[in-house]
Amino acid sequence: MATELFDLTGKVALVSGASRGIGEEIGKLLAEQGAHVIVSSRKIDDCTVVAEEICAAGGSAEAFACNVGTIDQIEALFSYIRKAHGKLHICVNNAATNPYFGHVLDTDLGAYNKTVEVNIRGYFFMSIEAGKLMREHGGGAIVNTASVNALQPGPMQGIYSITKAAVVNMTKVFAKECAPFGIRCNALLPGLTKTKFAGALFSNDDVYQMVVQTIPMGRHAEPSEMAGTVLYLVSDASSYTNGECIIVDGGMMI
Repeated sequence: MATELFDLTGKVALVSGASRGIGEEIGKLLAEQGAHVIVSSRKIDDCTVVAEEICAAGGSAEAFACNVGTIDQIEALFSYIRKAHGKLHICVNNAATNPYFGHVLDTDLGAYNKTVEVNIRGYFFMSIEAGKLMREHGGGAIVNTASVNALQPGPMQGIYSITKAAVVNMTKVFAKECAPFGIRCNALLPGLTKTKFAGALFSNDDVYQMVVQTIPMGRHAEPSEMAGTVLYLVSDASSYTNGECIIVDGGMMI
């Protein structure tokens, strides 16, 4: 049920990487607050499961497969949104990849290209297409899931950390240039969060302990703990248009 402060009734929201983990929790919370959620990820079957769960809980959702590392699929997604809905109020760029876990000197070209294509190029052109739709209809909100690795590179996560640092600066660019159109652009920087995506960190106890010791609370986060921050950033409770707000492990940096 939507709450007055975070009521998203009538809003159309696109969440990429929404078939599991942080994206799934974000999609479900936005739907709970009244948004119609387009659940997007690479595999339509996984998206459909989440969309059906949202509808079964009384929300509104649909599934649309899109690999954000492929420009043609991004174009197809937004062509559908224009045709089916004619507008978009919320875009959460959450899909990401991290195919290589190891020393930076051993990074091969394939891992480099895939990480850049999804984490930088994908976010960039998803934001462009979302921004164009939002500009046509009076504004909206874009949230990019970056990572605390954007501020302090994670161990054995060199190219991933580099791309997430790029996402932070990308968010600042869109925030400054899109503010006149009433478009808010923000970045969420999760710390260590228990997801399938972060499985390499949880399967290596030495690395896990090294990372968790740097966290003030001394524990990892759950995906559901990320969703509330995104809800605030896309709701009217966060109705500023002249800058960006970066969320870091529950703290706020302006």
